[in-house]
Amino acid sequence: MSMPMENREAATGRPMVELRGVGKTFYRGREPIVVLRGLDLEVAEGAFEALMGPSGSGKSTLLNLIAGLDRPTSGKAVVAGSDLGAMSDSQLAKFRARHVGFIFQAYNLIPVLTALENVELPLLLHRLSSSERRKRAQTALRVVGLEDRMKHYPNQLSGGQEQRVAIARAIVNDPTILICDEPTGDLDRQAANEIMALLEKLNREFKKTILMVTHDPQVAERASVTRRLDKGQLQ
Repeated sequence: MSMPMENREAATGRPMVELRGVGKTFYRGREPIVVLRGLDLEVAEGAFEALMGPSGSGKSTLLNLIAGLDRPTSGKAVVAGSDLGAMSDSQLAKFRARHVGFIFQAYNLIPVLTALENVELPLLLHRLSSSERRKRAQTALRVVGLEDRMKHYPNQLSGGQEQRVAIARAIVNDPTILICDEPTGDLDRQAANEIMALLEKLNREFKKTILMVTHDPQVAERASVTRRLDKGQLQ
């Protein structure tokens, strides 16, 4: 396994995400609820894309499919070269652990753990020594600018700092793609700008492919591409 946060060669432009005719239907009792309808999407390796749309348009469902948290009801979803619809639950879990870093509106930090210990958590799934886990977590925290906050607990950090810890946790495994669901939703404008600058750095310097759902036009402008989803279809 490579060390996290290696500088990589420039993105190739190869597809990181390929969705073809993807549909997703949920059921409330026997009543079908169609969330995504025959959706086609291609995202290049190394892209930074924002997804906007009204509440209930299917944005989070689309992110969940790309992240391997769910499977499409119809169509084909290929992410990082893997056909997600053909994978078992255990294969999807391995796919997520290897390829996907998650960043949410809620930071989901463990209150009784330090910043460093929170960032180490995903590494417990891998066969690493405690010293190697610590080294990788320290590297990730340095990348997000929190080398002086490693021993602080979440309640000793600002909201922006907590989100930086969450981002460090998301990148500590050196994932292929970052999935961000309203990453600035709980932050004031200054903190939101700082988080977006960090995401831009991860995209530009570390060549991370980033897909981000946001309701904030100023945040969406920081991405290279903005797509709009409405009633389960890309506009």
